Amino acid sequence: MPPIDLLRFASLCILLASAETLHGIARNVWLAPRVGKALATKLSVVTGSLLALGLCYLFVPGMGAVGLGQHLLLGLGLAAFMAGFDMFIGRVVMRFKWPRIWQDFNPRSGNYLSLGLLVLALAPSLVWWLRGS
Repeated sequence: MPPIDLLRFASLCILLASAETLHGIARNVWLAPRVGKALATKLSVVTGSLLALGLCYLFVPGMGAVGLGQHLLLGLGLAAFMAGFDMFIGRVVMRFKWPRIWQDFNPRSGNYLSLGLLVLALAPSLVWWLRGS
């Protein structure tokens, strides 16, 4: 089994983080004032997941992952990176306390970040399946 191209993996991580950051800014600037924060948060899980799936569809095939196992591992790596990135932004940039950061991952509090991370973890496998294994 060939190894996953780590430079392409790192590039996809940076691309996903950049796209999701811009997506979050757009949600807060344009969508939330029109439909409310709660609905904007729910809608952004769908649009953010579609954005991540699209980026994975474009970039995962060139990474050299072979088989379901490597694609699942790749997805777990992407989800772990994005979870860490979200925690870093919340803690360092926005200066949130840890309870506030954990709240973003809790669907019972109206935040669906954990569901988006689940979609991201499965995205490379879905891409592998859609492209005909």
